[in-house]
Amino acid sequence: MQSFVYNGQSARVIFGSGRLAQLPAEVDRLGLKRVLVLATPPQAEDAENLSALLGARSVGVYSRATMHTPVDVTEDAMRVVSDKNVDGLIAVGGGSTTGLAKAIALRTDLPQIVAPTTYAGSEMTPILGETKDGQKVTQSSPKILPEVVIYDVDLTLTLPVGMSGTSGMNAIAHAVEALYAKERNPVVSLMALEAIRALARSLPLIHDDPADRDARADALYGAWLSGICLGSVGMALHHKLCHTLGGSFDLPHAETHTVVLPHALAYTAPAIPEVIEKLRDVLGHQDPAAALFELAGRIGAPRSLREIGMPEHGVEVATERALANPYWNPQPLERDGIRALIARAYAGEAPAI
Repeated sequence: MQSFVYNGQSARVIFGSGRLAQLPAEVDRLGLKRVLVLATPPQAEDAENLSALLGARSVGVYSRATMHTPVDVTEDAMRVVSDKNVDGLIAVGGGSTTGLAKAIALRTDLPQIVAPTTYAGSEMTPILGETKDGQKVTQSSPKILPEVVIYDVDLTLTLPVGMSGTSGMNAIAHAVEALYAKERNPVVSLMALEAIRALARSLPLIHDDPADRDARADALYGAWLSGICLGSVGMALHHKLCHTLGGSFDLPHAETHTVVLPHALAYTAPAIPEVIEKLRDVLGHQDPAAALFELAGRIGAPRSLREIGMPEHGVEVATERALANPYWNPQPLERDGIRALIARAYAGEAPAI
C-alpha cells in the first residue's frame, strides 16, 4: 500500500475553442472594475485589442513582461498597479506574462485571469520563479495561483512551430518529474502519464501541420494536465538545473527545459525503475530518455545548451550552483555525474545513464 498526501489546486478552468470571448463575463463574475492587461512587448498590440474588448473594465496595458520574471520589472509594474488603483489582472500570453501576473498577485493578492498562448503550464501552479542579480529563486503561495484560466485553442494556432515544440517539451518535463517527485501520488501520476501521452503524440503533428486544430487541442489538454502536476508536487533535479541555467545565463526557459529533460531523466533513471517502465509504455520506447531526445529532434527543437546561448565555461559554473543548494532527487547528486550531465547537454550529445 502506498501512503500519500494529495493537495488539489482550486482554479476555475474554461477549455475549448473561442473561449476568450467569455473573458468580459469572467471579469464581471469576479466583480472587477479596474483590470490591468499584461503582455510582453511583442504582444502589446494584441493586449491593446483585448483591453478595448473589456471597455471601461480595463485601465490599460502593461507590456514589459520579461522572461524569468525579473524583480525590477515587477517593481515597475507595481507602480502602475498602485497609480491606476488596479483591482484585477489579465494575462494573455506565455510563461513570461503569467509570471508577471503571479509576481504582482504575490505582493497584492489581486485576482488573476490567465489565457495561455503556449503550453508552459505555469498558469496552473501556485509557484513563482523570480530572478534578481542572476539568481532565480522559486517560492510557493496560495496567492500565486490564478483564479481563472481560459484555455482557448484558437490562441495557440498562431504559435510558431519552433515555440510550440519547445513549449510542449517544457510541459512534458513537468509531467515526467511529477512521476518521481517526493510528493508524488496516484492521482498526479495518472494525470502525468496522460499528459505525456497527449503531448508526445500531438507535437510531431503540430510540427508537420501547425493548423491541425485537433493536435493543438490535444497539446493544450496535455499542457493543462502537466501544469496541474507541476503545481501539485515538488520539484527535483531537472527543475533545479533549469532554474540554475536560466537564472545564471539568461537562457530561454522552454528551450532550456527541452535540452535538459532527457539528461536529467537518464541521470535519475537507476533510482526509478517503476517510473521508467511506465514511460516505456507511454512513449513506446525501451529507453525513455532517448525517446525524449529523439522527440526533440523530430520536432526541430534545440538539443544543446550551446546553441541556445550558454558559454562553455558555464558547465563548471552550473555544476557548482546546482550542488550549492540542491533539490531532493531520488538519485543522489554527485559532482562528477552532474558535471557530466551538464557537459553532455551543453554539447548536444545523447543522454547517458
